[in-house]
Amino acid sequence: MPPYAGPPIASRSGDAASPLRLLAYLVLAITLIVLDDQAGWLARLRDQANVLVQPAWNLAGLPGRLGNQVRDNAASHGQLVAENRQLRNNLLIANARLTRLQTAALDNAQLRELLNVAERSGLDVQLAPILDIDLDPVKQRLVLAAGSREGVHVGQAVIDAGGLMGQVISVTASTSTVLLLTDPDHAVPVTVARNGVRLIVYGRGDTLELRDIPLGAGVEVGDEIVTSGLGGRFPVGFPVGSIAALRPDDTHAFLVGELKPAAALDRGRDVLLLRPGSPIRIPPPTPVATAARRQSTDADGQRPSLPTTPDDQRSSPTEAAAAPVAPSPARREPTGVRP
Repeated sequence: MPPYAGPPIASRSGDAASPLRLLAYLVLAITLIVLDDQAGWLARLRDQANVLVQPAWNLAGLPGRLGNQVRDNAASHGQLVAENRQLRNNLLIANARLTRLQTAALDNAQLRELLNVAERSGLDVQLAPILDIDLDPVKQRLVLAAGSREGVHVGQAVIDAGGLMGQVISVTASTSTVLLLTDPDHAVPVTVARNGVRLIVYGRGDTLELRDIPLGAGVEVGDEIVTSGLGGRFPVGFPVGSIAALRPDDTHAFLVGELKPAAALDRGRDVLLLRPGSPIRIPPPTPVATAARRQSTDADGQRPSLPTTPDDQRSSPTEAAAAPVAPSPARREPTGVRP
């Protein structure tokens, strides 16, 4: 094997030039840095290079930006859905509270009306809440959350702020059943407040009806109907309703009147029970009503005016009460519930 003669001459010359080139590049770089720092020679070149390289930078960062945007959109959508659900729940709760407050306000208003009626009329009454209603469309009855333990008894009159509602027909220890005026099995003796004509109100299932009204009774649409007190079931002068319409019956010998109830039979949560012996303060008739009644009576010719009697010939109230009374051919008035 020939002895090693060392690297080729060209290779040795290239190796010697490499440190020189590196040194030259280093000196050039330092010179450019100093000149750029002192005089800003490379600023324009650097700006142009940034303009050329900017599209490449944007393209390289596009996937990251798209990922961030998708993630932000997903988070925003989920947050909006959660907020929308929470707001919807809050709205439902607020509506429920508002409805409850409105119901409580209506109940308070009704209670105030009931108490005002009792105070103005001087009634001895008992407040009873409505527990249930009869679902039979023909029967008009209520079940009250008050029974014999609270002093409720059969036959007790039931009223509200508007007028008469009905009467108690059955009682248990804790509940009682009320027969409303509109029940077909109910009848009430009444009078026309304007002229005192006695009539009878019958229930029709959903309305009230006046039957057998004499053609010459002078009854008109809009007349107020009140209880007459006959039969002793209901107090005298309590509002029953007002006449809404009049029509002749099948025989055309009498009139039939449709009555609008004074009481709110289909509304309310509480009623008043009249205790026995509850007096009602009835205001005295006005001069206009008295004159109208007198004119109606004179026009019908049913009650001729009585001659005046000297003071010495007038009987005292005691003598008049003791005097015999001729039997009246008039029919017996109903006491409330038809047999």
